[in-house]
Parts: sequence; C-alpha cells; structure tokens
Amino acid sequence: MSNTFTFDPGPRVVSGEGVNADLARLLPDGPVLFVTDANLRALGLADAALEGLSKCDVAVFDDVREDPTEQSVLDAVALGRAIGATSVIGFGGGSPMDVAKAVAYLLGTGEEIGEIYGVDVAQGQGLPLVLVPTTAGTGSEATPISILTVGETSKKGIVAPALYATWAVLDASLTIGLPRHVTAATGIDAMVHAIEAFTTRRLKNPISDALAKEALRLLSANIATACDEPDNFAARDAMLRGSYLAGVAFANAPCAGVHALAYPLGGHFHVPHGLSNALMLPHVLSHNMPAAREMYAELALEIDPSLAGLGTQARAQGFVEALRAITTQTGLSPRLADVGVGADSLDLLADEAMKQERLLINNPLPINRNDALRMYEAAL
Repeated sequence: MSNTFTFDPGPRVVSGEGVNADLARLLPDGPVLFVTDANLRALGLADAALEGLSKCDVAVFDDVREDPTEQSVLDAVALGRAIGATSVIGFGGGSPMDVAKAVAYLLGTGEEIGEIYGVDVAQGQGLPLVLVPTTAGTGSEATPISILTVGETSKKGIVAPALYATWAVLDASLTIGLPRHVTAATGIDAMVHAIEAFTTRRLKNPISDALAKEALRLLSANIATACDEPDNFAARDAMLRGSYLAGVAFANAPCAGVHALAYPLGGHFHVPHGLSNALMLPHVLSHNMPAAREMYAELALEIDPSLAGLGTQARAQGFVEALRAITTQTGLSPRLADVGVGADSLDLLADEAMKQERLLINNPLPINRNDALRMYEAAL
C-alpha cells in the first residue's frame, strides 16, 4: 500500500431519527425532482419526506425497478426538464439512488447518457443532489457510482466524482421493519463492500482501510439482531452507519471479484444484488486466499476477536467460516440452485463475468474464465 494516495470523503452527512422529514433546508430554491420507487410510495415510507417538501414544487418519479434501467434515467430526466428542476432527491434503496445520481448529472450538464459511461468520463457539474437510503446495504448514498441495465441484460457503470451527492441523509427510522430477507441481503452487500475495499489491489489506502474495518465491525455485530428484531432502532442505526462507512471506503478503494461474479446473476436471473454477492462471497474469498491471507486474518478480528490468538492461516480461514455462518444465520439461500440457476447457465455466467473488467482489475488475485466457471460450479 502506497503512502501516496487521494481520498474523497464524498457527501456531507445529516444523521438522526426523523431527519428525512426536513429535506427542504438542504435544497436550493426551485422545483424538486423526487426519485423513488412505486413500492416505497405504496408503503408510505416517503410520506414524511414529501410532507416536509409540501411548500416546494415537487414532481415525483417512481418508475424505478430493481436493476434500474437506462430508460428509467431518460424518463426521469424528461420529467425533470419539464418542471425545470433545480435539485434532485433520490429516496430508496440502491436503485432509486443510482437513477437519481445519473439524472442529477444529466439535468445539470445537458449531456447524453451514452457519452458518460465508464470511469471518470463524466466531468461536468450536476444539479444539487440529496440521497436518502431506506436500506442498510448498497452504500449508494456515499458513492459516485451509478450502475444501470442497458438493453435486456447488460450492466454499465457511470463512475466519476461528479456523481457524488451534495448531502447523504441517514435516518434509520426508514429501515425499521424491513423484511428479514431484505435486511440480510443488503447487510451482506455492505459487508462485501467493506471486505473488497480493504483487499482491493488498486487504490487501497489507510483511510479507506480504517473505514472498512469499522464498517465490518458494525455490520457483523448487528446484522443478526436487525434480522431477528426488525424494530430494534439501535441495531438498524448501526447497520445504516456501517453501510455508509463501507460506501465511502469502496468509493475510494474499489470493489472487485465478488461484485464481478455477482453482476451477471442480477442481469440475467434478476437475483437481488445483495443476495448475489452473498452467493459468491465464500467462493471468491477462497480463490483469493493465497494473495489476501494476511488481510483476511486482520479483518477476522473485527468479526470475531476471539481469533486473535491464532496464526495467520487459521485466522484467515476463521474469517471465511464466520462469514458463512453469518449468511446462514440471516437465513439467506447459500446455493445458486436455490435462486433458479442451473448448471446449464454457468458458461453464460462465466462469459458475462469476464466483461466486468472495471471490477476484475481490482481483485487481489487474477480471475480468468476458468476460475469464474469453477467458482460458479462451487456455488451450485
């Protein structure tokens, strides 16, 4: 790890119970585009936020699905232009926030979406953007990354500092009562962010390391309680904070092989992103062990301090086993077969994983097509 590094702390943060009801004070004057999804609106989760914006001119765009599409972004941009939006709010899980980031950028710059895919291509200035997560997992509120589905199954990323939000609003009351499977999948997703930020081959640095370790400590200590006691505010608050810290960490020290192998599961089989990460996590960790053993041994102490007396190899193996145990404890399905993926699809998945070059270059150990195929077979 080099002593020379650049670190971007990302958005300013407002945190606290009920703070989502007071978003107007974070926005400039003028019309507001509120990006969310129809399910959250139906559940009433956005009611307090929208009520707090009642004196503003607000247009709500709620046609956002899981694995958000490029078309959703274009439709939301059209609505934003129609009202003359001067700011954007992204309210929800990773999907509405990813859409909102791209929309705020395009509304501010007038650029075409096809021109900004890739890393550091988007160089303009977007509209002021406030992101309000309703799950503790994606960390999207902390990152300058928007992942969109283009066409039927292809995923493309817009990755540039211009996509950072102006404000991230962390209100754990919005995550109270989330279903167990959503709590589990998003929580594992956040843990993967922390692990991959700490072990990335590129741009690893002391600040992201510190954030990743604290994130993993918070998440691993609270995920079971959040699953078992969905109304436990302290656990929910810790999970949301851990998710945010992991987001800041991987925004600076990027994700790698777990995400590379997870994305095709979302694109082709619509497996929720957090669950697809959980499915591939132990197999990628095992693959990376020769290169990442000492880093896994260090992370192990954040999850289980009782491993401190063991040697590096035993601690690293204990780390992998502890993560398997957490996945099982939360009730997530540990096999690809449980989500409808059969052996006849593994070649397709391996081919698609090889397209995730943006992620694969960060993995501590190279992953070729045969490696990917072997890991998918192990996950069956």
